[in-house]
Amino acid sequence: MSLESNLPAAPSAPATEAGLNRYLAEIRKFPVLTAEQEYMLAKRYSEHQDPDAARQLVTSHLRLVAKIAMGYRGYGLPISELISEGNIGLMQGVKKFEPDRGFRLATYAMWWIKASIQEYVLRSWSLVKMGTTAVQKKLFFNLRRMKKNIDAYEDGDLHPDDVKKIATDLGVPENEVVAMNRRMMMGGDASLNVSINDEGEGQWQDLLADNGPLQDETVADAEEAQWRHALLAEAMGSLNEREAAILFERRLTDDPKTLEELSQTYNVSRERVRQIEVRAFEKLQKAMQKIATDRMLIAAA
Repeated sequence: MSLESNLPAAPSAPATEAGLNRYLAEIRKFPVLTAEQEYMLAKRYSEHQDPDAARQLVTSHLRLVAKIAMGYRGYGLPISELISEGNIGLMQGVKKFEPDRGFRLATYAMWWIKASIQEYVLRSWSLVKMGTTAVQKKLFFNLRRMKKNIDAYEDGDLHPDDVKKIATDLGVPENEVVAMNRRMMMGGDASLNVSINDEGEGQWQDLLADNGPLQDETVADAEEAQWRHALLAEAMGSLNEREAAILFERRLTDDPKTLEELSQTYNVSRERVRQIEVRAFEKLQKAMQKIATDRMLIAAA
């Protein structure tokens, strides 16, 4: 029996703005789970396929789906369908979640939710129905942000320097950047000041909801971030000084250093730096999983 068939019907995804407000109010009623509650429910589902456990895991994360779906409203698709697709991704995330790995469900399910919504957006956007390669998907969901970061607001083709910077930052070919920009420019962006109907009553901007985080989401996110930070800090103790320094410079800083820079710092080859980085990351993962599992067992005792 599938997870979907085990679950009772979730609140219907909204078709109108008023419906969206009702939906958000309805899903706020579901409690936010503590780490211990989540772990025990996930164990019940993974070991016994308990439908009630699965229901609680899903309903407690419906707010996360709605929050993520709001971030894709700029593609002109119905919010009800974005949320519905996100809920499907959430259920897949619950189905495949392994609680003993030591991470929270929200951290894991987020990737399933985003993947489900992004696949729907790509299927629905006529301009990018051909854009199904990994490079094209990456460009489609990052190009607007990159253009905004470099103040590239031209209506036509991007300046060659801007094309080069975007291609370098995203790690994609320059010709793909040019092609995707042209596709998206053809689609055009509608003004929020356009009237909703022919009578000129109301504007699209009047329908925009406040996308700010809900209070309980803010608390939950802060607790999750604090827990992960403490877990990472403790696990870093399993690395020696050089492993910790290289891993930090390569993966844990906003301005990571290149292999070449670190090879000069430590007077070793770039390949040796890469090997140390990979080994340190694997050691860190194992340490974090062990620490998280130990904490869960202590909490459950």
